[in-house]
Amino acid sequence: MVKVIGVRFRTAGKIYFFDPLDFQVKRDDHVIVETARGIEFGTVVSAPREVEDDKVVQPLKPVLRIANQRDIEQEAANKEKEKEAFRICLEKIRAHGLEMKLIDAEYTFDNNKVLFYFTADGRIDFRELVKDLAGVFKTRIELRQIGVRDETKTVGGIGICGRPLCCHTYLSEFIPVSIKMAKEQNLSLNPTKISGVCGRLMCCLKHEEDTYEELNRKLPGVGDFVTTADGLQGEVQSVNVLRQLVKVVVDVNDEKEIHEYKAEELQFRRKHGKKERLDLTAEELKELELLETEEKEEEQEENAAAQEGRPARRSEGSRQEKFRNKRENRRSQEENREESRENHEKRGRGGRREDRQDAEPRRENHSRNRRNYRNGKKEGKTGFEGSQTEG
Repeated sequence: MVKVIGVRFRTAGKIYFFDPLDFQVKRDDHVIVETARGIEFGTVVSAPREVEDDKVVQPLKPVLRIANQRDIEQEAANKEKEKEAFRICLEKIRAHGLEMKLIDAEYTFDNNKVLFYFTADGRIDFRELVKDLAGVFKTRIELRQIGVRDETKTVGGIGICGRPLCCHTYLSEFIPVSIKMAKEQNLSLNPTKISGVCGRLMCCLKHEEDTYEELNRKLPGVGDFVTTADGLQGEVQSVNVLRQLVKVVVDVNDEKEIHEYKAEELQFRRKHGKKERLDLTAEELKELELLETEEKEEEQEENAAAQEGRPARRSEGSRQEKFRNKRENRRSQEENREESRENHEKRGRGGRREDRQDAEPRRENHSRNRRNYRNGKKEGKTGFEGSQTEG
């Protein structure tokens, strides 16, 4: 077991472990620590505690000191300098004509380095820009390309629920989200409705996933046949997951009626899975699968980049624009395949018809040739050729 404290360097940022040494550190204290980027000013978010050795990245770096008033003033001054650095970098980007969107500027605590975060479509050659910025700030310059999720986390905003974005307020790391979570919660599977401000699947789909999974296990599916507590049998019309109520269409005196029952009052066996009950077109299903595939690819890229110690390369382009382009390409490819299949079938049918039409004269000629050959042989015509016909 190792004694550590959790330190965060920005709002809703990742929590890093440090060795508190003999300092009396409390939650919400400010500390000065050494990181891979240099000396940093951080906020303690978890008091000293014991954790297992395998949860700590070695070597565990120690806290240099508890921040004093001078350190706090320097951090405030750095925040003001970051605004000026952001403005200057924007001007330089325009001067060089680079197609990149500047997101944020950040000074290390000791002013040893200035970091600029940006998004762009593809790779950007910013070597000349770095030279200009180094000439202005007289310090080390680092430009880091980030993705749309990181951009939204940094900039912040208001979600469709009317509240500040989860990733900007309290989520320290992005959690894996899949289409299965939206299906489990019976949400509209329109990508525009289950995507967040960043264009990716909404992080809040994960929040209630465990609850919905547990509740759905106790419910029949729509279309399943159930037996009620009063001995009636019927088909499930709808379910209320949170209230655990089921509406069943039953036959009473040769008339169909809708009765509502509690889930525990029904006997049933699930007849089919949720995927078969989704009322979606093939195009919508493909679009949702594409959305989930891109989520997995981005997560793999982030993991690979983290292992190699480099920033992940992502594209900032419009999510909806990409969906439209891919959907149009997919539709055109399907149309081409369908057209090719129809042409092949037409050629096949026509070819077989022509073959049948040509086969009759060929068989007739073949029979005539054999007959002529036999006749000619009987008459002693030694030079008779089987290909000749009677005149």
